Amino acid sequence: MVGLGRRPFLGLGLLAATGLRSAQAGTIIEGGITPAGAGARLTLAIQGGQRWSLVALADPPRLALRLPGAAWRAGAAMRGAGLVRGARFQDAGDTLLIDLATPALGRAGPARDGRIVIDILPARPGAFAAAARAGRTLAQGGDADAATLPLVVIDPGHGGRDPGAIGVSGTEEKRIVLATALDLRRRLLSARTCRVALTRTRDVFVPLSDRVDFARRREAALFVSLHADSAPGARGASVYTLSDTATDAMSDALARRENQADLAGGLRLPSVSPEVQRILVSLMRQETRAGSARLARHAVRELGEEVPLLPNTHREAAFVVLKSPEIPSALVELGFLSDPRDEAALRRPEHRARLAGALARAVGTWLEAAPVLARGG
Repeated sequence: MVGLGRRPFLGLGLLAATGLRSAQAGTIIEGGITPAGAGARLTLAIQGGQRWSLVALADPPRLALRLPGAAWRAGAAMRGAGLVRGARFQDAGDTLLIDLATPALGRAGPARDGRIVIDILPARPGAFAAAARAGRTLAQGGDADAATLPLVVIDPGHGGRDPGAIGVSGTEEKRIVLATALDLRRRLLSARTCRVALTRTRDVFVPLSDRVDFARRREAALFVSLHADSAPGARGASVYTLSDTATDAMSDALARRENQADLAGGLRLPSVSPEVQRILVSLMRQETRAGSARLARHAVRELGEEVPLLPNTHREAAFVVLKSPEIPSALVELGFLSDPRDEAALRRPEHRARLAGALARAVGTWLEAAPVLARGG
């Protein structure tokens, strides 16, 4: 792993520092319109926080997506689909004008980190005309504080060609951790105290180094990796933070197993030498280590209220995904699929909901006490 220094984000940081754009303005980097049933879906990829609102305009029928202060980098126009003829951005009014083939109204689509999603649906001519006359807002989004909220990165382990551990009943680790991660994201977003990004949101393989880089590129405030591993005789949830020396043989074996995930996924990279590992660990700032340990304490306490725990619940080992020197990080074993009782529990949605709820409370408590919450991204 190279390039341990913080990557500079000079463009957005300089604009914010000089007051040329508001803290609620982002950069639209990509956009597209796709068919969606009887209607269409508009998706905009965005860097930074961005407030937006949608209104209807008549003569001719259009929808206007207002993006105050936005920097548009997605191309001047977008092709239409379905009942949308096309769309074009007007810099003068910070507005994306959506030309309609037939009357339609819009609503906010599924929430996705780093995306504005709007579903455009057919409407009766009278309803469209009334909305346009009233000038009422059809949909809106983006908190005023969106750009300053800390970013929490959740890392569902394994994926794609790498299933992770497989229980005696055939339960795959990759599916258990993704389901839990999605539930955890929903809970954190509903609390409105942080932004959330997942290293994967579907069944795909992500190399270990890419998971770390994903968080570092976005200057995450916190990194939480979820697993449900296999270890003879082990049962219950546990939490791991980084150390170049494992606290026990089982933790060392778990780290070695997880660090081989790239090989399971088909990636062939030279191994990192022990000397480089020691350098990486030594470069971690003291506050990063302290932040990781604080998260572990909160997680152990909250998990202990909901599910069985592995004895000596907070342990340490040299997990690759915990090696970002500037981001407090923890790896949570939700349970062990090698234990039939844990496997049966992890297959139940209500058990995973208890895990997600406990971790959401732990992250929330950590955020409340974090000395520096906002890191951009």
